[in-house]
Amino acid sequence: MSARFGKLAWLWLSVLVIVLDQASKHYFETNFRMYQKVEVIPDYFAWTLAYNTGAAFSFLADHSGWQRWLFAAIAVGVSAVLVVWLKRLKPSESWLAVALALVLGGALGNLYDRIVLGHVVDFILVHWQNRWYFPAFNIADSAITVGAVMLALDMFRSSKTREMAND
Repeated sequence: MSARFGKLAWLWLSVLVIVLDQASKHYFETNFRMYQKVEVIPDYFAWTLAYNTGAAFSFLADHSGWQRWLFAAIAVGVSAVLVVWLKRLKPSESWLAVALALVLGGALGNLYDRIVLGHVVDFILVHWQNRWYFPAFNIADSAITVGAVMLALDMFRSSKTREMAND
């Protein structure tokens, strides 16, 4: 791929995240009742079906609906920035390209839910002996999280490289 397109070839990873995310959400909506819980690893991990009208950890979920469009607008803006960033990456920046593609795929997967359904479909439930529950999440959320961790690691790696170059 020519340098003119940067790392846009990594958009295939974004598309894969969107397809896996939407297929899994469709499966759980078709086969589960709301809040039905199926233990996968007893006391630790379960499948469930939950809807989130808010942001991460159901932030603003109890509001009247304006947050749907706010979060949709943020997702569109962030997605545009990520595509431009991917286009401007150098050939050596594959790690960063993977991170951006994961975040982009996750953002677009949840954006589709938010615009079309009015809520995000979640189905992964991590808990500890029915005493502690992490908020339900989905593949898009997982991709965003992994991509964000990769971005943070890239920042540390980049600053370390700059420090070594200055020595």
